[in-house]
Amino acid sequence: MTDLRQEFWKRLDDVQAGMLGLGGQDRLVPMSPQVDDDVPGHVWFITAKGTDLAEGVASGPKDARFVVADAKSGLYADVAGQLRQSNDREALDEVWSFIAKAWFEDGETDPDVCLLQFTPRAGEVSVTDGGAKFLYEIAKSTLTDAKPDAGAQGSVSF
Repeated sequence: MTDLRQEFWKRLDDVQAGMLGLGGQDRLVPMSPQVDDDVPGHVWFITAKGTDLAEGVASGPKDARFVVADAKSGLYADVAGQLRQSNDREALDEVWSFIAKAWFEDGETDPDVCLLQFTPRAGEVSVTDGGAKFLYEIAKSTLTDAKPDAGAQGSVSF
């Protein structure tokens, strides 16, 4: 049996983009999730002060939603949790990348940098091997009338 929570964290490391939004709002925005192995259990995002997400949590943590559909990693998830601003400089050092640097003229020390910390609570997670194995399973199903083994799916509590 697949441990979907463990697979979520393992595969999230390879995800380049997901959609993040605040609870009670219908708007999700594309963001690059980062994981810091030194601070497990959180997903980190770098944004600019003044964005809707940064402003939305400026007064304190808020309910949020993070959605991933990434064929490369085989991770598909819709996760509810809490989003807050973080002043953790060590975490920022860990998750900082050349991509983030492209958005901020003064790099990590740019006064506009805002680090967001998402702490998942629960959600639906699906993992698949994708690629050739998926195509094989579909072909096999067509020939044998058996259900394809498309991976694992279920509810996860973090």
